[in-house]
Amino acid sequence: MGNKGSQSCYMKNTEKGKKHIGQLAVLLCVLIVLCCFTAQKEGYHMDELLSFELSNAEFNPWIVPTQPTGRLAKFMREEIYGDNLGQTLSNLADTVRDVAANRGNSKLLQYKADVYPEPVWISRQQFHEYLTVNSKDCFNYFSVYFNVKDDNHPPLHFMLLHTMSSMFQGVLAPFMGCFINIVAVLGCCICFFRLGELLEEKAVISEGCGGPLGICAALLYGLSAGAIATTLLIRMYGLLTFFCVALFYLHVKKWLAEGFGRKNKGLAAATVLGFLTQYFFLFYCFALAAVTAGLLCAKKRYKELKSYLRTMILSAVVGVVVFPFSIQDVLSSGRGEEALQNLSRGFSGYGTRLRAFGTILIKGSFGSLLAGLVILGCLAIGGVCLMIRKRKALKAAEEHKSGRSRKPEGERRSLWLMLLIPSACYFLLAARMSPYLVDRYIMPLFPFAAMLLALVLGKLCRVFGKKGKYLLLVPTGALCILNVCLYDGEYLFRGYNRQLEVAERYGELPCICLYDGTGYYYNLEEFTRYEKTLLLKLPELEQRQNTSDLTSAEQIVVLRKSNVEEAGVLEALKKYGWEVEVVLLGENDSVYEDTLYLCVRKSDR
Repeated sequence: MGNKGSQSCYMKNTEKGKKHIGQLAVLLCVLIVLCCFTAQKEGYHMDELLSFELSNAEFNPWIVPTQPTGRLAKFMREEIYGDNLGQTLSNLADTVRDVAANRGNSKLLQYKADVYPEPVWISRQQFHEYLTVNSKDCFNYFSVYFNVKDDNHPPLHFMLLHTMSSMFQGVLAPFMGCFINIVAVLGCCICFFRLGELLEEKAVISEGCGGPLGICAALLYGLSAGAIATTLLIRMYGLLTFFCVALFYLHVKKWLAEGFGRKNKGLAAATVLGFLTQYFFLFYCFALAAVTAGLLCAKKRYKELKSYLRTMILSAVVGVVVFPFSIQDVLSSGRGEEALQNLSRGFSGYGTRLRAFGTILIKGSFGSLLAGLVILGCLAIGGVCLMIRKRKALKAAEEHKSGRSRKPEGERRSLWLMLLIPSACYFLLAARMSPYLVDRYIMPLFPFAAMLLALVLGKLCRVFGKKGKYLLLVPTGALCILNVCLYDGEYLFRGYNRQLEVAERYGELPCICLYDGTGYYYNLEEFTRYEKTLLLKLPELEQRQNTSDLTSAEQIVVLRKSNVEEAGVLEALKKYGWEVEVVLLGENDSVYEDTLYLCVRKSDR
């Protein structure tokens, strides 16, 4: 008997070891693929550079051509920072006492920034300080909090990005932001592993299917075009995705195993952290909470319902207390009002938005629209064929053979509702309220689409009996390869290195950037190469009062954004005695469709 018991224990440990090896192999595969794509990233979307700037520009939330240094940044530099820590703390204490005693008349609140009547030159060092940190301003989370309060986003992601920048001081590189996203994607994969094991343990799915289900869901998401895009976009949407998946997993775990009556700290933490990451988290959180509360009420689990509602309300209070500016962000900021206006339009233009985001969801899950439609069609046909088969006898035989009791159909139906309804609500709300028709706003849906796809494939593969759970890896692997091969390169900004090389080659020259809107944010990295840069709109160049700086240099690089008229630029340059010697980079050769000119004084020719 002892030998049999030890042999059984050995077999269980062997199976467990194989399962963990498989999971580690999946995580390693996803990690390698995502790192390979990260290594190919050359440039940035302007919002990505804004992320670095809000995270690292000490008390300087915006780059303003007429005010290179913000009011608080100037105050900290001139009134707070001393030669040593003791002097700095003493200055800070004096400032606190001054504000407490004089309030509105205190030196801090009366302090004025240097605001110039027209744009001024900004040095390469200033641009470098906007985007990176050094030993003096590293791990300064108060600065991040201050910067983000004037933005339309909560601070958690920016603080993590600032942490990465503080660990790699003076460095601006894609891996610093992509690392956060890679960890988030791997975190989603781990949630899938745990979810599969939980569903098997609680007899929601067949014995032995939990491991393969979790592995397939992790592969389908981790190697999807959606996960690759989530990794490459250095914004808060990777973190948002993880907290949505973690919140779902914790709800399922509570529903099946622990109950909501106690030990809800993990649930509260995921809710608060998700809220402090991105406000779109509220779409998913509210929908999931409503479904969960409804199910608890339907099951007459009133004691758990009371505890659950108390946990969620307390989480909301904590989130608002930690970042009270969130109320203004959601209700009265420019972006918040825009979202509410989109919602108030009802069904006007809604069909176009649903179609656009539906296309994005399919492309992110299958690599391309055509491939996605073909695969979905095949899955639909397979599903119909599977429904026609008489499965009841097969289920009864499996249950009799395994000797395991299966969860009642109503229990599985509850889990389906928790999976589908919040995801659908998020999609419908994001499609209506998003300011732009781009993938970032529905990135949290890619893992849920992968989870649903894994469940459907698992159902179809059951017709092959016990071998079906292993055959499940075949279509999963094919879909992963398809996604990786069909990725369209979005967020890689291939070719920007050519623009950086031009900036390096002519780094000793000044640069004039002619833009409209805020387009110069795309080029912040190359501005760290030029001696100094002047950010101008075309009318500001044409009507500039201080012209001595434009007539003293012998050579100058001019960067024209694509939305600025070329003829007007050339005419304005001619006014100051400049003419184009050579086009350094044409519009067709620039990833941002910029044009770079090397200009010389007419008298030199």
